[in-house]
Amino acid sequence: MRIVSLLPSTTEILFALGLGDHVVGVTFECDHPPEARTRRVVSTSTLPEGLRPAEIDAAVTRRKEAGEDLYHLDTDALAGLDAELVITQDLCAVCAASVSTVQEALTFLGSSAEVLTIDPHTLSEVLKSINTIGDATGTSTEAGRLVAALSRRLDAVRGSVDGRRTARALVLEWTDPPYAPGHWVPDMVHAAGGECVLGRSGERSFRTDWERVTSADPEVVISAPCGFALDESVEHAGDVVRAGVLPDGVPVWAVDANAAFARPGPRLVDGVEALAGILHPEAYGEPDPSLARRVR
Repeated sequence: MRIVSLLPSTTEILFALGLGDHVVGVTFECDHPPEARTRRVVSTSTLPEGLRPAEIDAAVTRRKEAGEDLYHLDTDALAGLDAELVITQDLCAVCAASVSTVQEALTFLGSSAEVLTIDPHTLSEVLKSINTIGDATGTSTEAGRLVAALSRRLDAVRGSVDGRRTARALVLEWTDPPYAPGHWVPDMVHAAGGECVLGRSGERSFRTDWERVTSADPEVVISAPCGFALDESVEHAGDVVRAGVLPDGVPVWAVDANAAFARPGPRLVDGVEALAGILHPEAYGEPDPSLARRVR
C-alpha cells in the first residue's frame, strides 16, 4: 500500500505501526521519526517564515476570514506518488489541508486513492484513531498492541497521582494573544492529576485575554504553543512572564508542544508523563528535561 500522510500525527502512527516503507508522501512538518523527512513533501504552509506569535495569529485570522487556504497541496507531487491511501483531517483549518481540498485534488488528478479522515477530539479518541488507521492498513494487531502499551502507561501515571490534591493548571496553546486549551489537552491535564482551568475536553481552543488568565487563578502555567518545540516554547513563555498578570509564586513552565501536546499521536502519552512531573514531582519524579523546562 502506497500511503500519503497529510498530518504529522498520522505519519508518527504509521511508522509506529511498522508502515514506514509504505509512506511515500508527507507534509513539511512531518519530522518524527527522522526518517519521515526523507519522504516526498506534498503539503507546505502558505504563511511566510519568521513571523512572531502575534503576527502569525493575525495572518491566520486574515486568511481564514478571506477563505484562503493556509496550506498548499502540491498536485504535481501527489500525481507522481500513485497513492492508494491518503490520510488527512477535517478538525482544524490551521493544522493541515482540509479534506475538501484533498478530495478536489484527487478528483482533478483522476486518482482512485481512498481518503481516510482522522478527527480525534479527546485523548480516548486519539487512541481509537490508532485502531482506525490499523484497520485501514491491515495492521489491526499491531495497532491493538500499541494502544494497549500506551494505555498501560496512562494507567501508571494515574495510579502514581491518585489521591493527591488536584493542581489547578493552565495550559496555553498560544501566548500572544493567549489561547486556552482544547481537544485532548484538558484530558492530558486530568490524567496527570491536574484540573484544567480555562478550556474543556473535546472542544476547540479559544482566544482569551490576560485578565481571564488571572481570574482563573492557576497554580501553574504551562506554555505549549502549537507548532513549536521546547526552545521556542521557552521563548514564548516569556510572553506570560512579561504580561505581569501572575502572582510571583506561580511557576511558569514551557513544554515541547510539537513532540508531546499539539499532535494527536502516540507521544501525547509522553506529554501526560511530563505533566505529571510538573504537577506532582514528589509522586512521579521530575519531568523529562527534553520535554519540559521551568521558566520561572
